[in-house]
Amino acid sequence: MTITLRPEQEEVITQAIETGLYHSVEEVLDSALDSIRKRDEVRSRARSKSAGDRIRELRKDVTFSGISIKELIEEGRE
Repeated sequence: MTITLRPEQEEVITQAIETGLYHSVEEVLDSALDSIRKRDEVRSRARSKSAGDRIRELRKDVTFSGISIKELIEEGRE
């Protein structure tokens, strides 16, 4: 496979290798592809959750003056 990079892309790869962060172009590409895979996994899991699940996850451990959302809701019902 032949890939043509824009000059700014080549510069990023060159700098990553020159700084010692990576040792080869292949290592840079492996890292980039791994990042894409991880991002796609996160997005896939997020899509598979229901809206209710996402809301419950977001409000988990959220408090208002030390009172949990669940406690506030229960207090409002009384």
